Amino acid sequence: MHPGPMNRGVEIDSSVADGKHSVILPQVTFGIAVRMAVMSMLAGVKV
Repeated sequence: MHPGPMNRGVEIDSSVADGKHSVILPQVTFGIAVRMAVMSMLAGVKV
């Protein structure tokens, strides 16, 4: 999963990043939630 942010023109071309098959933005969004959940579990926080 891409953690974001992306470096347009360096890591990826804008036409690919903005293409209809791109899943970068959903990966960044879900990745934040996954990392927060893992950190909560490691810290022993009950949600």
